[in-house]
Amino acid sequence: MPFARLASATTPTCHIGLGLAAVGRPGYINLNRDEDLGEDRSVDALRARTHELLDAAYAQGVRYFDAARSYGRSEEFLAAWLKNRPGLDDIVVGSKWGYTYTADWSTDADTHEVKDHTLATYERQRAETDALLGDRLDLYQIHSVTPDSPALTDKELHAKLAEAAARGLTVGFSTSGPAQADAIRAALAVTVDGEPLFRTVQSTYNALETSAGPALAEAHDAGLTVIVKEGMANGRLAGPHAPDVLKEIAGQTGLGCDAVALAVVLRQPWAGVVLSGAATTQQLASNLHAAVVDLDDDQLTRLATLAEDPRAYWERRGQLPWH
Repeated sequence: MPFARLASATTPTCHIGLGLAAVGRPGYINLNRDEDLGEDRSVDALRARTHELLDAAYAQGVRYFDAARSYGRSEEFLAAWLKNRPGLDDIVVGSKWGYTYTADWSTDADTHEVKDHTLATYERQRAETDALLGDRLDLYQIHSVTPDSPALTDKELHAKLAEAAARGLTVGFSTSGPAQADAIRAALAVTVDGEPLFRTVQSTYNALETSAGPALAEAHDAGLTVIVKEGMANGRLAGPHAPDVLKEIAGQTGLGCDAVALAVVLRQPWAGVVLSGAATTQQLASNLHAAVVDLDDDQLTRLATLAEDPRAYWERRGQLPWH
């Protein structure tokens, strides 16, 4: 498992990863995006921003970097950064397949990405990822598995994924939607020749959306590395938009709402890696303070009151505009 590399890291931030969803393409659903990125969202501008973030993250102890075929040019940007650092052998690189980016570098496209979990899409996107990341890729994940995803039942696809695993690639999956727990449990049951197929799971979990927690604990107990995405709820837990309870507790700690929100996730015993989706180096630095946030029982009890019904949470997320 490539995540064994993190076990030897000594920095408190080694279990915080950097996700590139927000900087690999000009449009995304995170709040405050206009302020974060400004008007220049050219390929060159976002490439430079991504490289600046990767440099800052690595310098501050981050060792997992997460991309996807649908994150615009995230793989391309990451590959160029890695090419200039051939001796960097203490990091873990993950990407995902299953969505195709269709916005053509526009922020107002009718459709930004198209989901398809068929074997044909896997083979096409695997070739695309290989052309960019090659042997630097450690983890390849099925993007946003839901309980009805054909990826859970396609035996031919499972066989191809198992072949990739036999050649050294770690195979995982991510989840989305109000039935994340059901998708996780269904994926845990997928085997090839009697052996579990998946070695990692990446799911949404944050102070507002906690429903996947028990299933993620089961995945951890089954030996999977758990990666948590959207710990900031697409900006809903950041300073300007944070609930009053979170603002009050952040004030007590002397750190940002973002650091407290991510600290809630980091303290879960099953959380192997928690992703920062920072779009600026200032946001990244603030996010990384999560590793040193100390929350007492009373504060944790108050933060637990923020949890929403998962259906309401995902309905609101689905209404967020692509900025």
